[in-house]
Amino acid sequence: MDSTSFFLVKTKAEGLFKDKGSKFFGYIFPVKTEEEIKQHLQDLKKEHFSARHFCYAYRIGTVNLKYRANDDGEPSNSAGKPILGQIQSHNLTNCLIVVVRYFGGTLLGVSGLINAYKNGAIEALNVAQLIEHQVENYYLVKFGFTQINDVMRVLKNHNARIISQNTNLGYELNIAILTNKTEETLANLNKLLNLDIELLYSE
Repeated sequence: MDSTSFFLVKTKAEGLFKDKGSKFFGYIFPVKTEEEIKQHLQDLKKEHFSARHFCYAYRIGTVNLKYRANDDGEPSNSAGKPILGQIQSHNLTNCLIVVVRYFGGTLLGVSGLINAYKNGAIEALNVAQLIEHQVENYYLVKFGFTQINDVMRVLKNHNARIISQNTNLGYELNIAILTNKTEETLANLNKLLNLDIELLYSE
């Protein structure tokens, strides 16, 4: 994902879309692992034991992005893909959307299915609480006590967050820098003498 911010789902949410007798229950979940995804699917299959299809899509991560769309027996690209499209259009990550279908006796055709699964996802999204999250890079900065004012000034000017600090041997700060401000922040930190800057990880 190239964006410097994305949206997360705060809690599970669900909605319902109906078309020609078929019911499409949309569910959205916050997830971080494929194991969580499998568990949510198992739980839904127990809850909706008589449903015909459990179509879903998910996206996990930011830089090393994982995503998948599954049609679960529906015609190819008629279910999982439109669900994934809603995840992408809302700039969501670390989320799973499942649309559970109860067949109402009338065939909808491929275009009808695309519309129904898309709207099943939208109904869940309409009631979901979404949180914007800024993408950050995390660094460990080491320096002497005499440099603390200069370092703090740079961090404040670039809205960097201090996660933790250690003053046992000199000064160590665990900091988070917004992705779109990382290059400039590091350049200004590097202008100060005797700094040791180590990348811990990037989102």
